[in-house]
Amino acid sequence: MTQQNEVMELENLSEEELRKLYEETFTEKPVGGIRKGKIVKITPREVIVNVGMKSEGVIPITEFENPEEIKVGDEIDVYVDDIENEEGLAVVSKKKADFLKVWDKIKDSYENERTITARVMRRVKGGLMVNVFGVEAFLPGSQIDTKPVKNMDALVGTNLDVRIIKLNWKRRNIVVSRRIILEEEKELARKKFFSEVKEGDVVEGVVKNVTEFGAFVDLGGVDGLLHVTDMSWGRISHPSEILAIGDRIKVMVIKIDREKERVSLGLKQMVPNPWDGIEERYPPGKRVKGRVISIVDYGAFVELEPGVEGLVHISEMSWSQHIKHPSEVVKLGEVIEAIVLDVDKENQRIALGLRQAFPDPWEGIEKRYPVGSRVKGKITNLTSFGAFVELEEGIEGLLHVSDISWTKKIKHPKEVLKKGEIIECKVLKVDREKRRISLGLKQLEPDPFRIFMRRHPVGSTVVGRVVEIRPKCIVVELEKGLEGIVPMSQLVRRPFREKYNLKERLTLKVMEIREDRRDIVLSERMYVEEEERRKKEEERRAIEEYRKKVEEEWRKKEG
Repeated sequence: MTQQNEVMELENLSEEELRKLYEETFTEKPVGGIRKGKIVKITPREVIVNVGMKSEGVIPITEFENPEEIKVGDEIDVYVDDIENEEGLAVVSKKKADFLKVWDKIKDSYENERTITARVMRRVKGGLMVNVFGVEAFLPGSQIDTKPVKNMDALVGTNLDVRIIKLNWKRRNIVVSRRIILEEEKELARKKFFSEVKEGDVVEGVVKNVTEFGAFVDLGGVDGLLHVTDMSWGRISHPSEILAIGDRIKVMVIKIDREKERVSLGLKQMVPNPWDGIEERYPPGKRVKGRVISIVDYGAFVELEPGVEGLVHISEMSWSQHIKHPSEVVKLGEVIEAIVLDVDKENQRIALGLRQAFPDPWEGIEKRYPVGSRVKGKITNLTSFGAFVELEEGIEGLLHVSDISWTKKIKHPKEVLKKGEIIECKVLKVDREKRRISLGLKQLEPDPFRIFMRRHPVGSTVVGRVVEIRPKCIVVELEKGLEGIVPMSQLVRRPFREKYNLKERLTLKVMEIREDRRDIVLSERMYVEEEERRKKEEERRAIEEYRKKVEEEWRKKEG
């Protein structure tokens, strides 16, 4: 019988037959039992063993767990399959001997679900090969832990507590699990937690995951949620600023839902609330110092002490500057002085003022810049509606586009003004409450329109120079910078667009003055018609005088 056939025969034995076979190993039967053998030679592939028979036995070196630790002269237990094979050598097996020796222990551990210690030997496809009771067993990757194991190679050489979950007696196939033990331990810890821990207790755990809204903490069988709002009394942008995966921390249990098995945790509750007594420490009007920790579009957050922040709104940053973004005034990390404006303990808000830490430049503004006074300033900005003029540091006035010129129709101040230019203006209006000063440039000189109105009332005769010929009228210049229009119906030449020339001087009558629109309407026709009436009247008078003279001469002759 070959060695292969004998192995197959052994694998087909029943459990009872295997037990009897194990018991028979203690007899002196040369075949089918366990005997002591002495190593006489070691080769790279085989180990030669003297088993006290006429022939020596050969064992593949792969049957030894640590082949580098064996040496010539060592005694080992072997199972004798045959006294002699075709090559004249005894057929022996170390693995069979090892398996038969620990059979009872393996069976007892399996049937009674005992926890045993396994030594990790090597990594194989799908898991690990481990040594239990001196024989090999398979630990699947899914049974190593309750969560996927990223680096199974790191477990080689370590000892693990396992439980036999599958046993094939005939094939000597053993499957073990570590996960089942961990799950049981976790379940026991979970039950113990919910039966013993109450709200307000301080517990210790390990951070297992960090998200945008908080962190999950392993409390030993139970996961608790530490929300970002319960991490710090101060402002944090992300939980990762405080915690990292693997951190061991102490937290307070702030809420337990035993039905849904949910636990809410608090980290900031481990220290006193800095907002207690906040009104006494930061009364309105108090000057404080703080570090700028965040800048947003509407203002800057300032840390006054750990866990206490105040907001400087953009509107409270300057008395006079037109601030588009808080970063124009403050910088991240900068230490600034501010004044406490308001404290809201309930909502944990403190309103701060940056400008209140400095004198208000608008105090006494009416005395420094009375209405009607002449002032000088530098143009700091040009917009479509006007120009901002700096009168002193922190004080600007607005020169509206409509107050630049009496006569010119200006679409944009840049047509006549430049940024950085020093100009003189007249103060038109001062509004301290709204912090506005209205300036006028044209008001430095008399209004030519009103002067013209006084000198040339409706019906008076004026002379104008043609400066523009439009489809329905002609524009004439009456004085420097003052223009009037002559409607087509008030012109005497036809077609007027061909008969009138630029720079031509026309004698006209003031037909209408529209004060609200600052328009002067002129008429050539009225002037021509009036001239014709005047000439006719002069002719009539001349004829009348001639007739009287002739009559007078006749009376003298007849007399």
